[in-house]
Amino acid sequence: MRLTVWIAAAVFLIDQISKYLVVEVLDLAHYGAIDVLPPWLNFRMAWNQGVNFGLMAGEDDLTRWGLVVLSLVISGWVWVWVSRSGRQSPRMLAAAGLLIGGALGNVIDRVIYGAVADFLNMSLPFWENPFSFNVADIAIFFGAVGLVMFSGEDKAKSAPKPDKAKARR
Repeated sequence: MRLTVWIAAAVFLIDQISKYLVVEVLDLAHYGAIDVLPPWLNFRMAWNQGVNFGLMAGEDDLTRWGLVVLSLVISGWVWVWVSRSGRQSPRMLAAAGLLIGGALGNVIDRVIYGAVADFLNMSLPFWENPFSFNVADIAIFFGAVGLVMFSGEDKAKSAPKPDKAKARR
């Protein structure tokens, strides 16, 4: 589970440092938008009070703290699920670390700001993306996909198999 802890800690730190630099140092909360490499990469400030794409958004404290508790419960459940067997593959442990680190990064935002600080916006020359996201969101997405893809995999299955022809010699 050390791999899970290291990846979760790295994601958490990268997420929180990037949010601090963009929201506080670059003062994106004040400016609202900064074009970095338009249209490919822009900073667009969005305070997400819900989950992905603003689902379950609400300005009341019940929603805010409910989402904090939900994130913590899901993170704890993923930790227990992955740690219950010592045979999890490194890919499964890494996916769990991505999801847990991202979820905890967004929990800190909800506690400090009352909403998640989203600022990354990627568009195309012919299409302007109306949504913003953050490093934690990316990690949560890839962590969830990884957990689904690698959930049946264990160390024995992911280890390289010995060449039978060489073994007979």
